[in-house]
This record gives sequence, structure tokens and C-alpha cells, in this order.
Amino acid sequence: MTPTAFVYHRPRTVQAALQLLQIYGSEAKVLAGGQSLLPMMRLRIVEPAHVVDISRIAALRTIRIRNGQLVIGALATHQMVESSVTVRRVAPVLAETAGVIGVPQVRNLGTVGGSLVHGDPAADYPAVMLALDAEFVLTGPGGDRVVPAHEFFHGIMTTATAPGELLVEVRLPVPGPRVAGSYHKMPNPTSGFALAGAAAVVGLDAAGRCVHVRVGVNGVGPTAYRATEVEAALTNREPSEELIAEAARLATVGVVANDDLHASAEYRLHLGRVMTRRALAAALVHARVRRRAGSRGRGMTAGIYREDRT
Repeated sequence: MTPTAFVYHRPRTVQAALQLLQIYGSEAKVLAGGQSLLPMMRLRIVEPAHVVDISRIAALRTIRIRNGQLVIGALATHQMVESSVTVRRVAPVLAETAGVIGVPQVRNLGTVGGSLVHGDPAADYPAVMLALDAEFVLTGPGGDRVVPAHEFFHGIMTTATAPGELLVEVRLPVPGPRVAGSYHKMPNPTSGFALAGAAAVVGLDAAGRCVHVRVGVNGVGPTAYRATEVEAALTNREPSEELIAEAARLATVGVVANDDLHASAEYRLHLGRVMTRRALAAALVHARVRRRAGSRGRGMTAGIYREDRT
């Protein structure tokens, strides 16, 4: 099937794109990398009269350290995130997550911003953004506003992005030397999307206790979410294999799971707990390595980070 007829626009600046969205309103759809919108147009799930292609706005295709934060432009591709020296040094779990999205063709075209705004509950980034305490910068006719990750995802294909707004960048705090993360998912064998997945970011003190715990879960329910009960069960405690397993069982408490042809609700709930346990266990291994390295003066955040200007 082919898309219905539409008018194609290719603005070169954010302001020009916002003006087009103001003019055409609900008749317009934003095209970033096209990996979500174009398939939906071909299936005629959406039939926009106007397509605003923002992929040539160079100012949004950057990755850099700014004011003590890792700042990723909305048009940075998955491949850019995966291969960025800066991301691998500051937030390696994000680089690793980008590397398990789709296939190389998708990673070369798909963008961070496009994936996040699309709001697919089975997408990989949302769980990791929640675990990394990311915040999203949205710009619109009224100016910029900053939305924390835990307030951004509202439901299936629904986010905090208002009509006429664009997501322009993602900001992540630079973690300390004893902080590490991991992302695990059970992929759909056809699409690679997560039947269930979990991202864990853990920080240890000098005694090996968890002083920082963040867990994001995706694919299980109608939107990605923070597993706050898991976090509370581990915070200020020295983790053991038994404690991790006990905490992971809390990952799906109160969650109404998706039930479809890909996986039953019961199976998704089971996978959510299993992926949480695996992500926590791996994050703790990495954090312990970093804690030992930090005690010898080679912490995760030591040194000067090179800025990527692709």
C-alpha cells in the first residue's frame, strides 16, 4: 500500500519548522528519521496532508557535553549514539542500547527524538532514559520547556509533546565514578522491539551499598515506567543475589500488562521481572568494577570528554 497524497516541506531551521506546524496544525506530521512515520503512512494508519521533514536541521544533530550534562540533539541517529566516544564514556548503557535497536539500516536513519516522541511502549530508549534521569527539552510557540523523563511518557503512542512542539534535545546528568547501568530485553523475533525490557542504573558507596538505584521497564504495559518499588528495596542496602531477586519481583507490581498476539499479559509480567533481575545484576557487576577503578583514581568520569560534532 502507498501513502495518500501529501505536501512535503523541508525546513532548515527549528523556527521555520515551528512556523509550518503553526500554519498546518493537525494536518501536519513531523518526519525525523522516518522509521516510524513512513511505515504508518504506507499502512494508512496516519494520513497527513503535510509532512514537515526536519532531518536537515543540522543544529539538532549533535552530541556533546555542556554545563556538566550529556546533551543529545533530537536528530542524532541511533548509530551516532552507539558509536559516540562521549556517550560510551559518560553513559555506556545508552550506547549499548542504541546498538540493539533494529538493524543497521534502521540505526543509520532512525533518530533519538523521533523514537522518543513516537512513544512506542516497546521501544528501547524510554526505559534507559528513565533509568538515567533524562530530561527532554521541548520547544514551541511559547518557547522552551523542560520535561523530566518520568513525566514524558503518557501512554501508548502518547507523550508530553504538545501540538505544535518539537523535541529538540535530551539532557542527561553525568554520573559519578561508581555508577553503571545495563539494559536487557526479550526482543520480538521479527521486529526486534521489546516484548519486555528493563534498564538499571546503580551507584555504590565506598562500602558497596546501593546509594543510587533507577530502574526503567518497557514493553510490559501501555508505557515505559519507573519501577520505584524495586529502587526502594535496594537503596541503602548491600546487594546480594538473593536481594536482587527479591527486589526484581516487585518490578511489575500493580502493572496492567499488554496482552496481544506477540505475548500474553502473564508472560510479559514474567519477562518484566526476569529482565529487571538481569539488568540489575549486570549493572552491579559494572558498578563494582568502576568502584574498584575509582579507588585507584581512574573513575568513570575522569578526564576531559571529546565533543562529537557530526
